[in-house]
Amino acid sequence: MPSRRERKPRLCILSYQRLSHLVRTIIPEYSHRAEIDMTEVVFQDALDLGREIESKRQYDVIISAGANAELLRDTLNFPVVSIKVTGYDLLVALTKAGEISDHVGVGIYQEKIERLESVKHLLQVKITQQTYQTVADARECVWRLRNDGLKVIVGSSLVVELAEACDLVGILVYSPESIRQAIEDALQIAELSVREDARYDSLNSVVRHLREAVLAVDAQHRITAINPSMEQLIGLPRPALLGRNLGEVAPDLSLERVLGEREPDVGTVLTYGGKSYLVSRTPLRELGSITGAVLVMYDTQTIQRADVVVRSQRKSKGFAARYSFDQIIGVSPTLQQACSVAKRCAHSTSTVLITGESGTGKELFAQAIHSASPRGGGPFVALNCASFPETLLESELFGYEDGAFTGSRKGGKPGLFETAHTGTVFLDEIGDMPVSLQTRLLRILQEREVVRLGGVQPIPVDVRVIAATHCDLTEWIQKGRFRADLYYRLNILRVALPPLRSRREDIGVLAQKLLQGSLRRQGCALQAEQVLAPLLSTLHEYYWPGNVRELENVMERFAAYLGAAESLAGIDYDGFILEAPELHSAHAGMPCAEAGHAHALPMTDKLPVADNLSVAQALSRTKGNRRMAAEMLGISRTTLWRKMREG
Repeated sequence: MPSRRERKPRLCILSYQRLSHLVRTIIPEYSHRAEIDMTEVVFQDALDLGREIESKRQYDVIISAGANAELLRDTLNFPVVSIKVTGYDLLVALTKAGEISDHVGVGIYQEKIERLESVKHLLQVKITQQTYQTVADARECVWRLRNDGLKVIVGSSLVVELAEACDLVGILVYSPESIRQAIEDALQIAELSVREDARYDSLNSVVRHLREAVLAVDAQHRITAINPSMEQLIGLPRPALLGRNLGEVAPDLSLERVLGEREPDVGTVLTYGGKSYLVSRTPLRELGSITGAVLVMYDTQTIQRADVVVRSQRKSKGFAARYSFDQIIGVSPTLQQACSVAKRCAHSTSTVLITGESGTGKELFAQAIHSASPRGGGPFVALNCASFPETLLESELFGYEDGAFTGSRKGGKPGLFETAHTGTVFLDEIGDMPVSLQTRLLRILQEREVVRLGGVQPIPVDVRVIAATHCDLTEWIQKGRFRADLYYRLNILRVALPPLRSRREDIGVLAQKLLQGSLRRQGCALQAEQVLAPLLSTLHEYYWPGNVRELENVMERFAAYLGAAESLAGIDYDGFILEAPELHSAHAGMPCAEAGHAHALPMTDKLPVADNLSVAQALSRTKGNRRMAAEMLGISRTTLWRKMREG
């Protein structure tokens, strides 16, 4: 049986007949994320079952609808999520009913829906609402509507079942999307409960198995938790201690000062029972209020073990690489060449400089290099140098000591170089690092040690640095914006990433992978390979100045455009292209260079397009860069290739 920390969230849906049929079709979609049970009950039976669930706590959240949900929420002290009826759901149900009859009945729990009066003229139907409180009320509502000559009733599952029992047409007001949204809302609540269970289990397990003596008190100084080591130290069993005032049973261990002053007392040496202990007294806070305090008494070896735990926890807080070379998609020679160079870099310990336009995947390559290196088991810490002002960037990189500046964290904070010890630091947009900080970075690369802000003691660090930029750093060196000595220290190993337009054979497979992910997240059953086929030629013609990031954006936009389409026949490709101005330019026949960068060169720089001499001049001026040569000539790269072959 899995432990509580490993289990999936557990949800219970309390439903009724017709709604249950709809719920059953949706539950399998969440089998990988949660354990979901469904029971058909209504009113008092639902309340009785809800009370049982509240008592036994075998589920994290109850999901229900309409009257059931309101009754449960008003009665139970337990998470209850409603399957809500959206305005769209109601409009769809009324529209269906209006196709059957121009007089529609609506069965509503407790209160009428006032806004229906304002929309009924839009639907061109007469709407009669009836409210109910119990099953008997609901049955009487249906009878009244039938006696008034109505043939169709919109409402909850209970109302629909009662209507059909009277030979009327019943239309359920709930939609699959409203059920999915309720499950998603319940999962968010349940996941908090699962994490709280895991935290509780973990803390209990730690307290039970620690050799150190541990106890906790509440705000009134009463003992609420104690482990066997503390029982032995005080000399009384757990039942005799729980609930008693700590000051009465062990005055020397009192936590009253911590409760009163609201500040921790860490590192005090205390002699108790003829033995010395290092004592930690820590207040417990919830929503800004002191709710209790914890006392821990441990020796030097325990401190050393705690240091290991702290390092491992810091490493787990997102400082890990998620990508490897296996996740780099593409078969083009330029990409394969970049991968080959990057794999060689992985086996070295030298610094790496990754260059490439924005959106080409520089951090993806950095993570892959780290994962394939001997440091792959260590932390991977990434920082975008363009995202922070200079003062904040300095404290993030190098850390600071207690009191280094106004607003600094009490006790100081380690910088990213310390956090990445035995791992890799990835500095993205290194060209945007202020020159004043470049000097400090150079020293770290040379000396392998860091000094925190406000500190004087050098801290040894064992890190590898991978930097990335979309700028020409040699040009920035000439302008005085980047230090030459730092550039030479960073540029030991170099990986140049190709732009997407120079590896067009990868566009199809990348687009398919990205679109499939977006479709899956939206719950769309269409297959990306089939959906993309009519769009591929347009994708290949476009210039992609934003590279893979822009392609991802367009694919996500395309997935949203597809919406609830169930077949290829329902997809308006021309409509999507019109909504995507960049693709519209390519689709209309504009050469890709002109569509993406027609403004790159002034018209005075363009040469006559007719002879091979002009082509040669353009290639000479652009140092062989075919894209720039094509732009200079005012032609597409396809035309440039043809003229080069003809010459």
